[in-house]
Amino acid sequence: MSFTIAIDGPAAAGKGTLSKAVASHFGLGHLDTGLLYRAVGARVLQGEDPIQAARDLQAKDLDRDDLRTPAIAQAASKVAVVAEVRAALVDFQRSFARRSGGAVLDGRDIGTVICPNADVKLYVTASAEVRAQRRLAELLGRGEITDLATVLKDVKARDARDMDRAEAPLKPATDAVVLDTSTLSIEDAIEAATAAIEAARP
Repeated sequence: MSFTIAIDGPAAAGKGTLSKAVASHFGLGHLDTGLLYRAVGARVLQGEDPIQAARDLQAKDLDRDDLRTPAIAQAASKVAVVAEVRAALVDFQRSFARRSGGAVLDGRDIGTVICPNADVKLYVTASAEVRAQRRLAELLGRGEITDLATVLKDVKARDARDMDRAEAPLKPATDAVVLDTSTLSIEDAIEAATAAIEAARP
C-alpha cells in the first residue's frame, strides 16, 4: 500500500530537514522536488532552453554537487514560473508519489497540485527574518561570502516569485497542517511533524 506525505513551504523554513527525518522515521522514500527545478536551473545557466532542459532531465542531473548554490537557487525559482517546465516535471513527481511502500515529497505545490489526494499534507513555514538567518548560517558554513541583508532580500524576492506566480503558486493546501518553525528547535519541529502524521495514518 502506498502512503503519500506532501510537505510544502517557502525557502529555508525547514521542510527539507523535516522531510528527510519523517521519511527515515516511517521508512518511506523521499523526493526533494526542489532539486528537479534546481537541476533545470543549472542547465539553463549553461545555456539551455528551460522547457527543453525540463523535458530532457535525467536522474543523474540530481547528483550534481553545485545544486545548493545561491545562483542555481535563483535560477530554479525563475524556471519554476514557466508553465511548460512545471508540466514536464509533474509526471516524474507523481510517479514517485505512487511508489510502493510510500513516499514523502517536499516542495512548493505538492499538496495543492502534484498530490492533492496525499494522505497527509504539511505546510512548513517561518518568518522571513528567521529563514534568512538560517540560510545565512548555511551559506557561511559552506564558505560563501554574504550578509544578512543580502540573504533576506533574496528570501523575500523568492517568496514573491513563488507566491505570486500564475502557475501553481506557493500556498497551504486547505487541508494542510500548518507548522510554524520560527521558534522551534529541529527536534521539536520533527516531533510535531511526526505527531501530525501519526494522527492521520490509517
